[in-house]
Amino acid sequence: MIHHESVDAPPADASSLTRGQVMLVALIFFATALNYVDRQVLALLKPTLQQEFHWTDQQFAHLGSSFQLAAAGTLLFVGWIVDRFGVRVAYGVAVLLWSMAGMAHALAATVQQFVLARIALASAESVNTPAAVKAAAMYLPLRARSLGIGIVNTAPNIGAILTPLLIPPFAVAFGWRASFVVTGSLGFVWLIFWVVGTRSIDPIIAAPVGEQRAKVDLRALLADRRSWAVIGAKAFSDLVWWFVLFWMPDFFNRQFGMSQASLGGPIAIIFTLAALGALTSGGLFPILLSRGLSINAARKGSMLFFALVVLLMPLALTVHSPWTAALLIGAGLFAHQGFSTNIFGMATDIVPAGRIATVIAFGAVAGNLTGTGIIEFAGWSLDHGHGYAPLFLVCGSAYLVALGWIHLLQPHLTLDGEK
Repeated sequence: MIHHESVDAPPADASSLTRGQVMLVALIFFATALNYVDRQVLALLKPTLQQEFHWTDQQFAHLGSSFQLAAAGTLLFVGWIVDRFGVRVAYGVAVLLWSMAGMAHALAATVQQFVLARIALASAESVNTPAAVKAAAMYLPLRARSLGIGIVNTAPNIGAILTPLLIPPFAVAFGWRASFVVTGSLGFVWLIFWVVGTRSIDPIIAAPVGEQRAKVDLRALLADRRSWAVIGAKAFSDLVWWFVLFWMPDFFNRQFGMSQASLGGPIAIIFTLAALGALTSGGLFPILLSRGLSINAARKGSMLFFALVVLLMPLALTVHSPWTAALLIGAGLFAHQGFSTNIFGMATDIVPAGRIATVIAFGAVAGNLTGTGIIEFAGWSLDHGHGYAPLFLVCGSAYLVALGWIHLLQPHLTLDGEK
């Protein structure tokens, strides 16, 4: 059975929140944006770092894959950490540690030292999403929680837009080490506001139902084809996001000869389109439902539309303008957000409510692992003279493969509890 919450109370908006709750939402936003600032700096500084340290593309790939593997491993138990120590302590310590790890990159002089810094950064940053979601659940009223969770989904794109515009010219002016120091130090500023700003916020009293929640039956979860439909879809599609985030600065430097100081513009365009996708792409599914389509047809029709849009990405290899290439790749990330939104929506449709969080967490682990794979594959392809063509072909086909996987495991999507 699917249980729906009462809708008697009017929806909350920002004006109905206390000052402390507004501060909480703002802090969640900035922490999540900083999360992406710190992780994107390395990719943006690749031309300078590769020239200084004489890295091969495969060695650079190892830096990215070490981040993905560390994040995947930490995600397996980070929820327990947040529950055990509380959201205020866990979130604050996580930002402290990832800020220190970001600044530690400035001290690194070898690939191994950069790898250690990346592992520390990834492990601490993986706390962000579970802690942010729990903060929204604990400190925001029921009708305002979607606002807090929406912040988590939007803020990464803001960080990914601003970082390429600000960091490359800053690094040219002050050096690459200063870039890591400055971006890392922003977390310490955030931490001051977190300690002061959340001190007086009273948690919302949790419903006793949540306290009596049954333990997730992992055996039943892993035996359920609905779980694997979600996990597999995340595995096939998330790799594109990680590839773009890690390798696009190098692509524009290599493909179009753009300097470190000038490549920020195209990268910002890409993630601006991704942000637009995050904000708007959830509207297609309800539109199709309103026109009489079944849940199965509306959900898969939405996914098919976005999967077809992603086919524009490989065309970036054929154009002569970096700005046109950025629009084509950005269209792919716009569609990625739409496809990802529908994966989450599908999970809420078909997965039993008591398993959704665990299934989504397993999907995130799967996405990090396939992200590791494509990052390493990119390093191999570039070092062996194959260029970016194989990578863009993988990206272009990934979403059709993901949709095929979903249809194979779930030929007819139905709401959990329906026959």
